[in-house]
Amino acid sequence: MRSYGIAGEILSKRTAIIARNRGFSGEAGVTVGPESSSAKRVRTPMHGPQAPRFIVIEGPLRVGKTTLAKILAERLHARRIYDCEDNPFLAEFYQEKAGAAFRAQMYFLVERQRRIREALAGDPPGPVISDYLMEKDRIFANLNLDDAELKLYERYYEVLTAELPQPDLVIYLQAKPEVLRARIAKKKAADESRIAPVYVEEVAKAYEHFFFHYAGADLLVVDTSEIDFVERSEDLQRLLKRLAEPVKGTQYYLPLGGSD
Repeated sequence: MRSYGIAGEILSKRTAIIARNRGFSGEAGVTVGPESSSAKRVRTPMHGPQAPRFIVIEGPLRVGKTTLAKILAERLHARRIYDCEDNPFLAEFYQEKAGAAFRAQMYFLVERQRRIREALAGDPPGPVISDYLMEKDRIFANLNLDDAELKLYERYYEVLTAELPQPDLVIYLQAKPEVLRARIAKKKAADESRIAPVYVEEVAKAYEHFFFHYAGADLLVVDTSEIDFVERSEDLQRLLKRLAEPVKGTQYYLPLGGSD
């Protein structure tokens, strides 16, 4: 049975569809949360000729997106754009009713683009941190829709995302599939228990393929396979130090990691 992960993504047994590489396709809200001790320790803002104002953090499940987005938002006094989790069509999708996958995916598409537009309407007074990249929506459309549904979805996607503001900086968090599976198992979240190991691997590969060709914004690729900035403060501080430096084009941060 197909399932959604914690980010509200549609999960599917049809992981092989990713290999077709048709493209890539996750809540609403803009908020500033309470400041954490981690953010307080590193207050130096990103610097350079012009600090990025619209920052996106992306990556597969359990790679640390939410944690890093929260810390950066607190550190930069930025607003957050949350991914979509309150999809009213999920129940029917879980029941595998005909057409439910398409309805659920279209809801995600509409909500995601709307939240980005609303958060960036006019001239935002400060930086904005998004938990997702809009193109991510296509990953899961390819996973869950049949050919006819996907063709219609693509028509709506092109219209709804036309002239959508693009990020200034994308931080892509990656990790080896076995590392992601270990983190999923450690978290022991009920929804995530339904995720097949092969799905984790296919999604990780899909992200890698997408970002290998990505040229929509400055990109920092962070390999988190050997570090754990969610659990280890020293790993987090080193990552924040790197993020305080400017990023131009595509750059890589490949830390060796800290000790447990």
